Amino acid sequence: MEKETKIVLLTHGGWGEALVRSIEMILGKVNCTHEIALEPAYTLAEYKQMVEEYVDTISEDSIIMVDLFGGTPSNVAALVGNERNMKVFSGLNSPMLLEACVELQSGTLDPDAILAVGTSACRDVVASIRQAMN
Repeated sequence: MEKETKIVLLTHGGWGEALVRSIEMILGKVNCTHEIALEPAYTLAEYKQMVEEYVDTISEDSIIMVDLFGGTPSNVAALVGNERNMKVFSGLNSPMLLEACVELQSGTLDPDAILAVGTSACRDVVASIRQAMN
């Protein structure tokens, strides 16, 4: 049986699931994500084991997205992603997740495009509007 491609969200305290609910306001039901939230009670070893167990069930074409570079979810993702040759992106944001979900639902997953959308998502809104009006 072929393993499914997923977008794995590793975040502090369940923030990823809240972000998915926000994305669902735009796309409708999203079935391509799976969050493994880091909770204060977890040890590093426990969290890493949870991530490894899940990642072993999905395709290596899956992408891991984390909230903060250098935090426990990011460090675990780096270890697991390196061991399994998976893409790992930090700086999870709505446009990045939206792009990944749309791509995966259409049957393709372009990591470079997803990273580009996430990277370009931060901007000064007022300055952008003023520039567009001139």
